[in-house]
Amino acid sequence: MNKLKTTNQLLLIIVIPLLFFLVKTLSFIFIPLVFSMFIALLFLPLMRRLKRKGVGKIPSILIVVAIMIGTITLAVQLFKLSGQQILNADAQFIEHAEQKIISLVESIDAAVGLDLAEDQSLSKQLMEKFSVLKGVGPTINFINSTLTTLLMTIFFSILWLTESINLEGIMHKLLLKSRFTSIKTFIKIERNLIKFVIVKFIISLLTGIGTGLVVYFFGVSFPIFWGLFAFLINFVQMIGSFIAIITAGLFGFIELELGAPLLFYISSLALIQFIFGTILEPIFMGKSFSINVITILVMLMLWGYIWGVPGMIMSVPITVFFKIIFEQFPKTQFIAELISGKETPTVPIEKILPLEKLNVNKEED
Repeated sequence: MNKLKTTNQLLLIIVIPLLFFLVKTLSFIFIPLVFSMFIALLFLPLMRRLKRKGVGKIPSILIVVAIMIGTITLAVQLFKLSGQQILNADAQFIEHAEQKIISLVESIDAAVGLDLAEDQSLSKQLMEKFSVLKGVGPTINFINSTLTTLLMTIFFSILWLTESINLEGIMHKLLLKSRFTSIKTFIKIERNLIKFVIVKFIISLLTGIGTGLVVYFFGVSFPIFWGLFAFLINFVQMIGSFIAIITAGLFGFIELELGAPLLFYISSLALIQFIFGTILEPIFMGKSFSINVITILVMLMLWGYIWGVPGMIMSVPITVFFKIIFEQFPKTQFIAELISGKETPTVPIEKILPLEKLNVNKEED
């Protein structure tokens, strides 16, 4: 028995890296599949509500798809509006920005040594140094991959919603042999992920609006762009707020004078991120949803390495998903406790949803 246990442990050590390798290699499938699963979980309560009102499955699917297309259209319009704002920048702003950037690059050159020649155009040398705009190929590939991922996400979302892919059934057959436990786990996953996405969306929206107002109040250009950027980057847990402050702060350096105005501008950006990200978000999430800070950082690095930016965005929902799964097995509960940083409380299923609504006998299986 000891030899069999040792063999199983060695096989597990081999299988886990192999699984991560396959997930990374087949990212073009797994990224839209996981994204669509979270999207479907968001719309499942709406689907159930429409079903109770007598709406058929196909009309319900069409309503959900219409909401998705409307959301994508709104996002595209916001991007176009922010892009037009940047393209309409006057020549005076561009000239002032060039002078500031040249001054900053010259300071970096003096400190670090970029080996820039004085008799050549600074912009041309920087393009050659950092390989900027070498061709349109990478841009076209990026657009193609983004559109492909978007279409696959919508397709997989429809499969999840029509129950062609049944998450609860998969968990029941592969992981949780008890029907009662699989339904309980599915309900908990759904509620926690919906809560996370709603709170994250509201906090990110308020952060974007606050950032845009700060940029507008201090007279920095492109407040719509910076508000939209802060809204999107805030979905990257923890490091998103730092990226928003640094990038918007560096842009403020171009237009604001050194001293008090620039200091108050950066402090205001940091205050917005602190209020919404550090104070309000943990309050809205609640104590039951807490995840250890170290776990968040490790998951950010892991999924960021595997899937890039999409992995960093989905790192916390994926961690929540596995945390709830680990809580269902006595041998893996300690992993759930490590993820949350505290002992995992046992919550009776009756407090989550009455058994008569589940139509499942607890003694089944």
